[in-house]
Amino acid sequence: MTKLAAVIVTYNRSEKLGRVLRALNDQTRKPDVVYVIDNASTDATADVVRENYSDATYVRLNENIGGAGGFSLGIERAYNDGADLVWVSDDDAYPQTDAVQNLLSGLARFKQDTGRAAPFACSHVKWTDGTHCEMNTPDTVWDWPRHYSAENPVFLVQSCSFVSCLIPRWAIKAHGLPIAEYFIWFDDAEYTLRLSQTHPGLFVPNSIVVHDLPENKGVNYGLVRPDTIWKFKFGARNETSARLRMFGYAGVAEFWLRVHRQMKGRPIKLRLSIYRALVSGLFFRPKIRQVK
Repeated sequence: MTKLAAVIVTYNRSEKLGRVLRALNDQTRKPDVVYVIDNASTDATADVVRENYSDATYVRLNENIGGAGGFSLGIERAYNDGADLVWVSDDDAYPQTDAVQNLLSGLARFKQDTGRAAPFACSHVKWTDGTHCEMNTPDTVWDWPRHYSAENPVFLVQSCSFVSCLIPRWAIKAHGLPIAEYFIWFDDAEYTLRLSQTHPGLFVPNSIVVHDLPENKGVNYGLVRPDTIWKFKFGARNETSARLRMFGYAGVAEFWLRVHRQMKGRPIKLRLSIYRALVSGLFFRPKIRQVK
């Protein structure tokens, strides 16, 4: 029997985490094992896990290693424990009851129809009001509707977020783990781009997850503020690092130009901080860890 693992990374969101765990417990295809990776939360996370999913494997870390570190650790743990498929998601994203099953069905039907194995499948992420969640938009390939059919409505994508992403064991074996050193931002896009070196992944629109964010905004450097700049700096560094390795200096230049255009009109102090982070990415080259 296929062993399905779920990996949830959390940090001080115990109330929302409880809702995520209840949603997992209500799935038409429940995970065989659930890993909750706790980035040293100071709230009631441990109690919430015990009360809402008593069979979950709860891993509490001594320090916050970021979403990237948590997902890398969780995927590796699931792989080493023999998982055939690993579903990853955030601690504030609530899957509808058939969300996981529809990802599984999308992958299986795609292989049956095409003879090719897709390296990941991702859900349609919606915001709390039912509209599309801007920050979780997958990046399509040029021939994205090639394999669409009424029987299996899937589209080809080259990257997605870690909000409801299903990854087969063979893809982890072939391409390694997410880069833990990225800490936060672009770790998911880099990883799924890396998986796409084998074949594009799948966007499965009938697999729906609700992302409980405070506001529905996409990733745009024109939105940087003093209180959020720390995240944008990670994003600038990490995406520069990834694009240099994958696409060379041309890919870096394209990204830098986009950031520069988005930041026009922002205070000079904020812009300089981001520009320094962009440059630092040229020298930030963490190694990709492989599974054993």
